[in-house]
Amino acid sequence: MDWSHSKIPPMRYEARFGDRVVPAFSDRPASLWAMIADACARNPDGEALIAGNVRLSWRQAVEQAARIAAGFRKLGLQRGDRVAILLGNRIEFPLLLFAAAHEGLITVLLSTRQQKPEIAYVLADCGAKILIHEAALAERLPEAQDVPDVIHRIAVDDDPQLSRFAVLADNPPAPAPVETSEEDTAMILYTSGTTGKPKGAMLAHCNIVHSSMVFVSCLQLTEADRSIAAVPLGHVTGVVANITTMIRCAGVLIIMPEFKAADYLRLAARERVTYTVMVPAMYNLCLLQPDFDSYDLSSWRIGGFGGAPMPVATIEKLKATIGLKLMNCYGATETTSPSTIMPGELTASHIDSVGLPCPGARIVAMDADGRELPPGEIGELWIQSASVIKGYWNNPKATAESFTGGFWHSGDLGSVDAEGFVRVFDRQKDMINRGGLKIYSAEVESVLAGHPAVIESAIIARACPVLGERVHAVVVTRAPVADADLRAWCAERLSDYKVPETMAITSEPLPRNANGKVLKRQLRDILGT
Repeated sequence: MDWSHSKIPPMRYEARFGDRVVPAFSDRPASLWAMIADACARNPDGEALIAGNVRLSWRQAVEQAARIAAGFRKLGLQRGDRVAILLGNRIEFPLLLFAAAHEGLITVLLSTRQQKPEIAYVLADCGAKILIHEAALAERLPEAQDVPDVIHRIAVDDDPQLSRFAVLADNPPAPAPVETSEEDTAMILYTSGTTGKPKGAMLAHCNIVHSSMVFVSCLQLTEADRSIAAVPLGHVTGVVANITTMIRCAGVLIIMPEFKAADYLRLAARERVTYTVMVPAMYNLCLLQPDFDSYDLSSWRIGGFGGAPMPVATIEKLKATIGLKLMNCYGATETTSPSTIMPGELTASHIDSVGLPCPGARIVAMDADGRELPPGEIGELWIQSASVIKGYWNNPKATAESFTGGFWHSGDLGSVDAEGFVRVFDRQKDMINRGGLKIYSAEVESVLAGHPAVIESAIIARACPVLGERVHAVVVTRAPVADADLRAWCAERLSDYKVPETMAITSEPLPRNANGKVLKRQLRDILGT
């Protein structure tokens, strides 16, 4: 199966980044700024950005971006310079992205969870000339001698006494935008750095435009769509699935400072939200609100998710109560967000799959020698598409190790069946080896997700002197349940060696990074393995 039955714009093969040939949309904006300008031209008086009491039309958003662009010029920034952004979810975030795109600047997105050494590394590695940061995070900023390229620091705060944002924003609008190439880097997002130092993924204008068009065409989004950004805007899901996707459809981005289920439901009902992309736990937390049924969520029609299994009970209840179509979206920073999307009508019947390759994407399971495996066999997933980045900033060695002929080596173990459905079983480093028997955590987590008392779970390895590793489960529950009951549930559905032998049951949510992924390394540290 593929997306040929959907209303996908025409595509053609194109050379990309020198030695790649990929299918790309033949009619597309030439840059991120061109996509913003197109949204303004199509829907100038329609709402664009909402944050608290601030509501901007597309015309107003573009005008404010042009004023910030003039501020960048006044500070001496030129095409290709790096602008580091250390902000939470606030309206200045997308406005800065717009302004940087106007000037051909590269935005470097930092997480508000990062600490001083991590911030210092990123700023030094990318050679940022300006850092725009939350005033409240000033104590985390590195010393000037540690980041000599950073010439300007601009604090942002709701309190005018603490904020210097007016230096950028209070200027006459800049004239014509700076000309850019499609293959110019538009953003740098640093990967989590599970091993060694984090790597700066270079998202080109063409990558961002392609991914945004994939979301809009596959999900059939229009100017009438309204998205709540409840995940961090400084990560690939927030910036692409939320910000740039709403740019492409000229819809409305509603910015939520942080996710709290009760606040989310109130906001979704009041603003008539139609589209979201969140992690499964967020949907579950919404359903757990005692007054969930009292909210009018009838406008909410599409819910993208990824990063963890979605319980069938959640899918069925959200469809039955509000008609929400849940769609699995699998991707990464290196693929500029989506690599697969599950058509909503197939989610429940293919609960173990992350979906079909996005239009123009090719996904193959490869063995250790770099040979494609037959349908259904498990190997490392390699991904090729117009959304795959050109490489890592200032790191040719990591780029050479992770990309082959335009394919990105994902590090995920998975399979692709004869119909094209992709399954992701584990990160290579997370696979459990129990006496030579391989266990993929996603399979066990998916089974546990089906238990009515379970909100979410994480499967990790417990060291064993005899078998090497045994299966341990950390389970978050919504109601009291015994270990034995959960093991019995798994035993009815899994081979005996896959059943968790030990469990930690808790009501506390699993630890996650800023992009919503479960921090299994932290869980292993707690376990002492």
